[in-house]
Amino acid sequence: MSQKASKQTRISGKINRRAFIGKTAVLAGGLALPTLIPASALGADGHVAPSNRITLAQIGLGRMGEGHTRRLAYDPSVELLAVCDVDRTRLEATQSNVNTIYANAKTRCDAYNDYREALARDDIDGVVIVTPDHWHTPQAIDAAKAGKDIYCEKPISISVNEGRQLEQTVRRYGRIFQTGTQYRSITRIRQVCNFVRSGGLGQVKSVFTLWRSMAGYCRQARFKPYVHSFDLETASRSYVPLDLDLPAEPVPEGLDWQRWVGPAPWHPYNRLFHTNPSPGVVPWAFHRDFGVGAVTGYHSHAADVIQYALGMERSGPVAIHHPEDSAYPTLTCEYANGSLLHLVEDWEDVKRLYQAVPDSAPLAGNFGGVFVGEKGWLTSMTTGGPIEGGPEDLFTAMKMEDREVHIGDNNHHENWFECMRTRQRPSTDAELGHRAASLGHLTIIAYRLARSLKWDPVKEVFPEDETANRLLIRTKRV
Repeated sequence: MSQKASKQTRISGKINRRAFIGKTAVLAGGLALPTLIPASALGADGHVAPSNRITLAQIGLGRMGEGHTRRLAYDPSVELLAVCDVDRTRLEATQSNVNTIYANAKTRCDAYNDYREALARDDIDGVVIVTPDHWHTPQAIDAAKAGKDIYCEKPISISVNEGRQLEQTVRRYGRIFQTGTQYRSITRIRQVCNFVRSGGLGQVKSVFTLWRSMAGYCRQARFKPYVHSFDLETASRSYVPLDLDLPAEPVPEGLDWQRWVGPAPWHPYNRLFHTNPSPGVVPWAFHRDFGVGAVTGYHSHAADVIQYALGMERSGPVAIHHPEDSAYPTLTCEYANGSLLHLVEDWEDVKRLYQAVPDSAPLAGNFGGVFVGEKGWLTSMTTGGPIEGGPEDLFTAMKMEDREVHIGDNNHHENWFECMRTRQRPSTDAELGHRAASLGHLTIIAYRLARSLKWDPVKEVFPEDETANRLLIRTKRV
């Protein structure tokens, strides 16, 4: 860790950094941590031991990045020394905001157009990557080679091959890597997953999670000016990211578009790629060259939670069954332990198509799934109300009196910070991030080929299927 003189707790306006972090990063009771950290190291008594203060850079300052910046800048156990973005407007505004927070301290946050300049600093311990999907793996690999620990937003890759390269690099350079799938660190979600994982439902027969078409993107108001550029109805029915040629528009002043596109195939600037639609945070994800659609939007979170609960988070399915040539009405992933993961367009499909839960079952939310086992059923969704399930004695067995899911009740960042200090494995390391993203990539390949596939989760290949294997790799422009 960087050694610096102790500084007073920083204050911005009416918000005290120590108070802020106490409200926004409550420790998730269900997540076992390697060691206990002294209160002084976390700023709990008003100061932070210099040897425990972590120094960070953040790469990517869009709408999702704003939340990370607030989380880091108000945490007295870390110092945000650098912010990086190819959009000068975002970059300068963020730097100014952070330095306002640090107004009563000697620390200053520097700004960089080229993230590699921040990686070259020997006074930075780790980086937080919050860029478009096609940049996640290249930037994380560069960070690992530069000796930095990494927190990378999901999905950590846009292809299976790319994700494995990242995991191998992180392991080779001995870095601490945390995937930004924080939903598994929420107390209630962790409790459900551990219950299912330990056999609380008996054998899990089926799991259901959402995989929606591209209609959610194409029918947004921001797409209306461009409907003459593509077939809206066909695009809306697609279950995979779109390969669209959008019209070139003037590049906004201060935006380095060449660097934004980076390793992806070249496309001229269009506002749909870069302008964050409220309340959306991933505007680029509809396009095949920059994102992975549903994998970006929500499936990576669900895949992480589901595969953890099934005990398959370091493996993957052995087959993907397409509805065109299988007995299942929706695309289904089969695991070696016999569990089936069904992708559904709507939660009503769990009742209508599969009759897997009672018609009266309240199913809502996102970022999780519905587990159906020998002893009953349980949900692990967030943003859709409390945990649901049946029979009622499942909740007694779980000792779950409060079923409400509180999103702020997670310690995902703090777990990464602690593991940076102890060099222990974090809750969602590079292998888990790779496997969660890979599940989505396999799904996209099956949809693109419109047929069922066999998968070897150890060798990470489609046995004797060269057509499918070619889709495991993405070509890069640079």
